[in-house]
Amino acid sequence: MADPAIGETLVARDELQRRIAELGEEISRDYAGRELVLVGVLKGAVLFLADLMRHLDVPCEIDFMAVSSYGSLTDSSGVVRILKDLDAPIKDRDVLIVEDIVDSGLTLHYLMRNLNAREPASLQACALLTKPDRLRTDITPPRYVGFEIANRFAIGYGLDHAQKYRNLDFVAALAE
Repeated sequence: MADPAIGETLVARDELQRRIAELGEEISRDYAGRELVLVGVLKGAVLFLADLMRHLDVPCEIDFMAVSSYGSLTDSSGVVRILKDLDAPIKDRDVLIVEDIVDSGLTLHYLMRNLNAREPASLQACALLTKPDRLRTDITPPRYVGFEIANRFAIGYGLDHAQKYRNLDFVAALAE
């Protein structure tokens, strides 16, 4: 795809698929003998969630939440709103939040607090990407992390800019 907005590749397709398989193995070991509820954070985590669950050897259900803290901006507003909530209760269930990226940490902090109030048996997070240099809140880091990336606006593999570029099979930086 020849598009001047697609900058340097941050994570290549093969690296993504290799690491996602490793995460699937690790999560399967940690949750052996238990059923897992995967909570995908829409829209960005859809591709990651689909590929990740194919590598899980434990029974799992999926549910989705849609939250917004960006709008069409490239920087978080800091205000998190739930646009779509879970369809099923999670009380006494093992829950894993599946996020595309932890940037400022504000969205994950909000989700952890919100879902923890629903009394799950356990609550952890899995993020494909993290930007440690951008954290603006004291959060427990995700238990499972695919890649740490530099402070660049990432697009591709579910991540968008103004709803474009989600369909790329790699992660790139938005060209400056």
